[in-house]
Amino acid sequence: MPRPTPGPLLSVRAAVVLLIAAVVGLVAGALGFLATGSVPAAVLTGGGAAGGAALLFHTLVDSR
Repeated sequence: MPRPTPGPLLSVRAAVVLLIAAVVGLVAGALGFLATGSVPAAVLTGGGAAGGAALLFHTLVDSR
């Protein structure tokens, strides 16, 4: 008896939200690096922006 194929790891909605959040985090991190010249500050800036963007786009992207 063949095994049933497993479902996808992420839904399309989750993948889109995480992709947009990652892009926002990268852009914010790059701008933070250009402004300060400090890699740790840029990483913290990008991480904070990605987290905020994930929360924002989680509420904005419709799950229909």
